[in-house]
Amino acid sequence: MASLRGDRHRHEARDDAGGGILAWDVAVAIRLMVLCRFASFQGVLTASRSKTGPIADKMVSRFLAQALLPALAVAGTIQRRDNDTFDYDALSLRTVGGRNTLDWRVWLEKDGHPISFWHDVPLYPDEDNKQVVNFVVEIPRWEDAKIEIRRQEPLNPIFHDERNGAPRFVESVWPHKTYPFLYGSIPQTWESPNFQHDFTGEKGDNDPIDLFDIGLDIGYVGQVKQVKLLGGLAPNDGGETDWKMLAIDVNDPIAPLVDNYLDVEKYRPGTIQAFRDWFTYYKVARGGHVIPIIGETYQNATFATAVVEKGHKYWRDLISGAVDSNSINYNQTSRPDIKGSYVGSCSATLQLGIPSKSEEKPAAAKPTQYEHWHYLDEDFALIEVPV
Repeated sequence: MASLRGDRHRHEARDDAGGGILAWDVAVAIRLMVLCRFASFQGVLTASRSKTGPIADKMVSRFLAQALLPALAVAGTIQRRDNDTFDYDALSLRTVGGRNTLDWRVWLEKDGHPISFWHDVPLYPDEDNKQVVNFVVEIPRWEDAKIEIRRQEPLNPIFHDERNGAPRFVESVWPHKTYPFLYGSIPQTWESPNFQHDFTGEKGDNDPIDLFDIGLDIGYVGQVKQVKLLGGLAPNDGGETDWKMLAIDVNDPIAPLVDNYLDVEKYRPGTIQAFRDWFTYYKVARGGHVIPIIGETYQNATFATAVVEKGHKYWRDLISGAVDSNSINYNQTSRPDIKGSYVGSCSATLQLGIPSKSEEKPAAAKPTQYEHWHYLDEDFALIEVPV
């Protein structure tokens, strides 16, 4: 299975609930690991026991001893670090259906078992550095399919959004080929619709916080990578809080040289303003209006980092069942202490009715209207060609 790591190093994520070892009970961790291993061999052991009891007993004893060794090692790691380790090397994708169809789904897997892009990938690779966050790539650069996380379905797979009962695409507006950056979301955050947010004065859009990565990497659907926050835009579209956080891949050549959105101009002149403008006019080609930006421009990295921290708090309230979920499926596989939302990863496929393996189909044809550019005048009005 291909790794989904966004960089070359393994990162560790502390327990975001702030409880450290209290939030992730070692005994529960050991029990879950043993059960997952035992489930894989249960049929064989049962068959052996039905034939030769003593032999089966020895097999069980030997198996449990082997299963406990790695579990105890994990327990030691938890005690030593006071946090749990998220293994990015263990991630893979489970894909069902064909691209450009409404049946297409992509689930995230860890060690071959399904987990949630939204609720199980940690927010921070390192809680001591809150300017660096994990990022789930939904739309790679230059893709025109409107792809996002499905909030209503178990473990929130990635899917193709729809408009008027058909797969939704985004028009290309010159000089950009559809999305000019990687676009996706920040895990373990939530723009809650239960109240009006500071700064925007609007309720949240009920999704994880959006992020666009301006690094050189093209990316791929379902990629989990680490990015550095540089700022954020607050478009006023439809009366909702819908932040677009600006970030750069930590492995990008200029990542160590930029700490705020203003720093980017020195190394990639014109891009920051071009991306800001794109968010205002990208819906014009389909007949939409120019979207105003609250505050007119980017908010700085310090402000963006604080918004993400608040979004993480709202998300914790969500998965603990403390607030109205607004039809979000908040099943998660990483916090057995939160019983109302927890599902064991090794049993999630069967329990939640998720397809057991990838079954990719050929992509459907894309409507031809998305194969060409649209042009806007200096006021961002669509230029119509006389027929």
